[in-house]
Amino acid sequence: MSESIKQLTRPRMGCFYCAELMSEVKIEVQPTPNPNALKFALDRPSTDGAPCTFRSAEDAGENAVAKQLLSIKGVVLVFMTANFISINKSAEMEWDAIVPEATKIIQDGY
Repeated sequence: MSESIKQLTRPRMGCFYCAELMSEVKIEVQPTPNPNALKFALDRPSTDGAPCTFRSAEDAGENAVAKQLLSIKGVVLVFMTANFISINKSAEMEWDAIVPEATKIIQDGY
């Protein structure tokens, strides 16, 4: 167990379950019928409620994950709902240039 997780498991402000909340998110990247979209299925909710669609960092507002995903070169749309995030890219970009960075952003954000 890492030192940061050990610290989270110590009682702080009445929080005994922080380590569980901070566990690494599991992500499964899945194809969609659209070759310019991939589905990043998570093992937890991606939003606090209603589905969200973002076309720019400005659209993302306070949503740090969407804002960072949209900063990746070639990402043109981020859709978040239930337990997945769908990312659309421009046709000229390759997924190999996007998926590793997108996965890291999602890991760090959840």
